[in-house]
Amino acid sequence: MPKVVFIERNGNRKEVNAASNISLLQVALANKIDMEGACEGSMACSTCHVIVDAEWFAKLPAAHATEEDMLDLTYGVSRTSRLACQITVTDALDGLVVRLPAQTRNMMD
Repeated sequence: MPKVVFIERNGNRKEVNAASNISLLQVALANKIDMEGACEGSMACSTCHVIVDAEWFAKLPAAHATEEDMLDLTYGVSRTSRLACQITVTDALDGLVVRLPAQTRNMMD
């Protein structure tokens, strides 16, 4: 079972076990990580924005243009920003480290 490390907004590090082949958003919600996921993973918002640790970023499949467009609409975007709903956890991502941004923008309200 892969492990994922979330660096929460307050700087706390939370390591959780993740089932394989589910989205990082689902992992966060199942483990009470402070991530909204307002569109429930349909890529219609950016409330599951995470900043992937640089060491792990290159190991992820490239983001689709639609994901990049959604990231353009949120705060605190960095070179390694992704939407958690678009990252599928696999055994190859065991140890993945992501940071929650200081704030998110819910365009669905």
